[in-house]
Amino acid sequence: MATRARPPLVLLLCLCLASCLSSAIGGVSATGNGYRTTAFLVDEEGRRLRAELAAVAGAGGGSTAAYGDDVQRLDVYASLETDSRLHVRIADADGPRWEVPQDVIPRPSPEFFLQTSRPGRPVLSTATSDLTFAIHTSPFRFTVTRRSTGDVLFDTTPNLVFKDRYLELTSSLPPPGRASLYGLGEQTKRTFRLQRNDTFTLWNSDIAAGNVDLNLYGSHPFYMDVRSGGGGAAHGVLLLNSNGMDVIYGGSYVTYKVIGGVLDFYFFAGPSPLAVVDQYTQLIGRPAPMPYWSFGFHQCRWGYKNVSDLEGVVAGYAKARIPLDVMWTDIDYMDAFKDFTLDPANFPADRLRPFVDRLHRNGQKYVVIIDPGISVNATYGTFIRAIKEDIFLKWNGSNYLGVVWPGNVSFPDFLNPRAAEFWAREIAAFRRTLPVDGLWIDMNEISNFVDPPPLNALDDPPYRIDNSGVRRPINNRTVPASAVHYGGVAEYDAHNLFGFLEARATHDALLRDTGRRPFVLSRSTFVGSGRYTAHWTGDNFATWDDLRYSINTMLSFGLFGIPMIGADICGFGGNTTEELCSRWIQLGAFYPFSRDHSAIGTVRRELYLWESVARSARKALGLRYRLLPYLYTLMYEAHTTGAPIARPLFFSYPGDVETYGIDRQFLLGRGVLVSPVLEPGATTVTAYFPAGRWFNLYDFSLAVATKTGKRVTLPAPADTVNVHVAGGNILTLQQPALTSSRVRQSVVHLLVALAEDGTATGDLFLDDGESPEMAGPRSRWSQIKFSGATESGGSVVRVRSHVVHDSYAPSRTMVIAKVVLMGLRSPAPPKGFAVYANGVQVNASTAVDGGGGGNPEKGALGVAHVGGLSLVVGQEFDLKVVMTY
Repeated sequence: MATRARPPLVLLLCLCLASCLSSAIGGVSATGNGYRTTAFLVDEEGRRLRAELAAVAGAGGGSTAAYGDDVQRLDVYASLETDSRLHVRIADADGPRWEVPQDVIPRPSPEFFLQTSRPGRPVLSTATSDLTFAIHTSPFRFTVTRRSTGDVLFDTTPNLVFKDRYLELTSSLPPPGRASLYGLGEQTKRTFRLQRNDTFTLWNSDIAAGNVDLNLYGSHPFYMDVRSGGGGAAHGVLLLNSNGMDVIYGGSYVTYKVIGGVLDFYFFAGPSPLAVVDQYTQLIGRPAPMPYWSFGFHQCRWGYKNVSDLEGVVAGYAKARIPLDVMWTDIDYMDAFKDFTLDPANFPADRLRPFVDRLHRNGQKYVVIIDPGISVNATYGTFIRAIKEDIFLKWNGSNYLGVVWPGNVSFPDFLNPRAAEFWAREIAAFRRTLPVDGLWIDMNEISNFVDPPPLNALDDPPYRIDNSGVRRPINNRTVPASAVHYGGVAEYDAHNLFGFLEARATHDALLRDTGRRPFVLSRSTFVGSGRYTAHWTGDNFATWDDLRYSINTMLSFGLFGIPMIGADICGFGGNTTEELCSRWIQLGAFYPFSRDHSAIGTVRRELYLWESVARSARKALGLRYRLLPYLYTLMYEAHTTGAPIARPLFFSYPGDVETYGIDRQFLLGRGVLVSPVLEPGATTVTAYFPAGRWFNLYDFSLAVATKTGKRVTLPAPADTVNVHVAGGNILTLQQPALTSSRVRQSVVHLLVALAEDGTATGDLFLDDGESPEMAGPRSRWSQIKFSGATESGGSVVRVRSHVVHDSYAPSRTMVIAKVVLMGLRSPAPPKGFAVYANGVQVNASTAVDGGGGGNPEKGALGVAHVGGLSLVVGQEFDLKVVMTY
């Protein structure tokens, strides 16, 4: 509970005129009469503002009765916390209310300054910030404007509603077509861009992700708004509130209906989409670095019968020559579904431990699931220790008793500091028996197989959010809202935080026990969860629709600061078909988190079971494993700037309005374009290519060269997904292998895709892949920047490297053995090549191919392969390739 000292009213200056007091509140809603501004104060620098509001009495002299009485006095605090971040907080002036705790999202606290006020209007504006905040006093509303263009980013209507358990605020949006909104979730959506009349309910629930437009496992009240015109300037809006809410996007407005807490808004100026996520994750926390091995391929199934079954799956992948880095086990491995136990018959320690040891010797990893519910069993050590520590969630004076897989369970209260300590000790003890490499935390919404009866008014708030699309009571299939956490905090307020808190405790426990970079996969998430966990899209279905929808959820979680995201490949529930599974691995091979997972009772779908699927897997995963250095470098970018690994096209092409609605393709980083087949029976795919050159990543041919964006129909054979790289990019590739650890030991190839102007750039980040810090002061790491350019009318290409940092010793032994130059223009094939490394001619092997099929638009030469090189990655080089005619 946030508390604060509040200066007396007499210290507030610039009292509003009597006209403020007698405002005619137009457009009043049925739930409130709005507020008037009674006083305000602006600090001398124009960066902070405070105002006091009073509720407007209704026609009968009182407040509206709907959803309860109005809070009579509100406190408004606004601050330009940075030049790109504006904070606006509206809270009860007469007492504290629940707010997201500081240890969940550490952030500056409101300052109740006493400086002399600036004369004039209640406006925040500085020469260094592009955001302007203004209060309109009669009646109260506020606007946020982009100073450089005058564009209004947020414009509240007068009918602000603020009651004990119902808050409502609406912002107008520009005319349809000017604003494209993305984010708000977690929901499975048919489109990535929000559609008019979309409603987003934020109340974490165990609802299968195969259901469209329902509230799912996480709560992220954040959206990005990209405006057409002016180069596609973007901004972000966060309502930092953990209570249940409905957010309604009406096309011309956004309305928030929240059942508790305060209205705590943050605005992020952008103006580029990448700048927005940078500013957003600067506040909520940067994404946690993921271990290198987690970018390999993962295999799981609910329903593996025993250790022999696991051994057979690993052998099946090896025999089929399909990469496999991580083997997973669902709840099957447990003794009666109890956490931190092993089934003595089917997964005994004396069989499972040697299996895990063999995985480790082969450079592979092992991950298991744990659920939050602790079985209530007097002979179960984990339960006995939990009772002794008194760390369970309380209800009606006792530990709350729910029902999940083990039967009767109680739930650790992760707001209790002792719970995290208890959790860490249980994980450490379990890892002594079974040295798992990561943990999968599921059912943490919290899922409950029974519906608790109501105990008090918290269990049935006056406004019913659209839970499960039918305004289902908030207690259904979860713990009661009247349950009590450590410190007297009601589950009503903290419900959406449980998955975040469990992920943090699990992350910290693994870090403490292993000393290595943790890998945690959580189903339930909240704002800032990316600091601790990866995420998957939950219980999807084996349908073509779910295949398509997975792209939308993946792109949304990139906005939310959780870049390590993927969907269950081939679908979790229901029976997949051979064709669907084949097309799904072609897409899933390029999810940041790539895992095949299926439900018990469904057909097996390991990738080697159908030869056609195995061919698709070898081809798509082969390319993914070649791209591992690139993907890992994107993880470094995500960790340091918040940039998503998988991105919508408008992140790289914000000025191209055609990209705003594209959600059947996506980018990895700034320039690798994935265009999957998403319908049955298709042998072609129609893909949109923004302006520039685009090269096929399988054969390096120039596929598209266009001055403006255009749609192109591409062949899509049954075993192939279309993947292209944009001109202007340099990719670092290594050689495909069956595990990521073997890829790391291979030679490096540089792929130089020249833009129309003959230039290209790229980055490479290297470390051991498991140190807790990524590019921290206590870690060893290297960063290299590459640049390419043509000279002498295109007959010379130079590729240079610049070592930004080099403390990772293996970078001094890693060798670039080959450079591929794409996009060369030449009137005729060259007669020969001369290759120079650091000014000294070297005996390199060279080969050329047309690449463009002789089309003058595409260029007659296309591609040059320069092999036989020995360029050390950690040493700067200047490679010059001279073509003679």
